[in-house]
Amino acid sequence: NQIDVVARAYRMAAKAHDNQRRRSGEPYIVHPFGVAKIVADLGMNDASAVAAALLHDAVEDTRIELEDIQRAFGSEVAMIVDGVTKLDRLRFDSKEHQQAASFRKMLVAMAKDIRVLIIKLCDRLHNLRTIAALPAWKQERTARETLDIYAPLAHRLGMEELKVQLEDLSFAALHPKRYAEIDHMVAVRAPEREFYLTQV
Repeated sequence: NQIDVVARAYRMAAKAHDNQRRRSGEPYIVHPFGVAKIVADLGMNDASAVAAALLHDAVEDTRIELEDIQRAFGSEVAMIVDGVTKLDRLRFDSKEHQQAASFRKMLVAMAKDIRVLIIKLCDRLHNLRTIAALPAWKQERTARETLDIYAPLAHRLGMEELKVQLEDLSFAALHPKRYAEIDHMVAVRAPEREFYLTQV
């Protein structure tokens, strides 16, 4: 039963992250739940993908081990979680290794299952939605990395709506005043645009 798989994954994640908090002060489970919701909203009616999204930080940040996930949910969910965990561990020392094109190729090469990349993109999107809790330097680093790596990756995967959201939130973090001005201009002109569209 797919609903049972997702419910069990939520319970495992909630228990594993029980004593953890995000920078905002809210319970950590809010993040994996938010990522799983984005995955589901993308139309991935796949219990394995949603369960893996719920558990995507468990191996890295809690006492849960990959073997625990494999025993409880099978090799498919465990493989996806393992893929996301490996992507999270990617760190580069030199500037050359940080070049976006190289990183993108590495992401694609490491992801044996496309769901790994989709969960990683959803993870980044949820982090951007809650980026205000981070210090300014980390907001800038996250936003630039998103524009260099994750938004183009979403574009290559044909996920335009996700790409646009990643770009918008990154631009808002990097240039809040300019973003607010543009957002206001768009809002002011929207009724006029709607009128013309209706006429057409």
